[in-house]
Amino acid sequence: MNDYREFVKPDPQSMTYGKYLKVHELLSLQQELSSPKEHDETLFIIIHQVYELWFKQILHELDNMEAMLSQDRLMGMTRSLSRISTIQRVLIQQIEILETMTPNEFNRFRSNLNPASGFQSYQFRVLEFRLGMKNIAHLNFFAHDPLAYQQIDSAMQKPSLYDHFFAYLARQGFAIPPTVLNRDITQVHEADPLVSRIFTDIYETPDTHYQLYVALEGLYDLDELLVAWRFRHVQMVRRMIGDMGGTGGSLGARYLQSTLSKSAFPELWEVRNLLGKPKV
Repeated sequence: MNDYREFVKPDPQSMTYGKYLKVHELLSLQQELSSPKEHDETLFIIIHQVYELWFKQILHELDNMEAMLSQDRLMGMTRSLSRISTIQRVLIQQIEILETMTPNEFNRFRSNLNPASGFQSYQFRVLEFRLGMKNIAHLNFFAHDPLAYQQIDSAMQKPSLYDHFFAYLARQGFAIPPTVLNRDITQVHEADPLVSRIFTDIYETPDTHYQLYVALEGLYDLDELLVAWRFRHVQMVRRMIGDMGGTGGSLGARYLQSTLSKSAFPELWEVRNLLGKPKV
């Protein structure tokens, strides 16, 4: 039989699990719009609130990665990269939970969402911009929300994670082209053949550049898992609403399908085409 006499009995002034995590406040945030309440709306809300919490943590890890790179601490950067990839796998798995809801069950409360849309997740837009996938047109959809607009615009005006990585490599003596180091950071970075060649050399001599090799693979994991999440998201949307338009006015699955070609780190994909080929 368990003996709980040694356990601390909290008083009203004590720090407790519930106080620290603000559990009462957290559990009050799931407010359904359906009337009478639809059973599955709670699942829909919780899944998307959890997504936003994970996006917040990923952005927090990106802050740390940029700080680590600025201090030339590559190992610290790769530790956060590993954590982000682990979170991304959780994001993909969460879609399976959402798919336990049938299309009919979703349609019972879907009309209440108009004109809300996942397209309006400002944290995801900040995440995309921080990774270099910038599109100034997206700012137009956040004019109604000054805080969101400011954060997206700030990400638009600042160097991306990739830009920080290029600056780190240049400080380590790698011949990153000036056109890459001094590019217009408000624009999407296009693959540079000289950078691709540098990355290929690192891949072909992993024993010499092991930490950099691990960092490049970590960046590739991040990019690949982002594509994998987009793909699973597309399939989930098709499963739920077919090819109907989204509640926010987008083309739904057809719009999401068009995002699958996005890449944060294009040279890391190009490396796969260069490995084993003679240098020109």
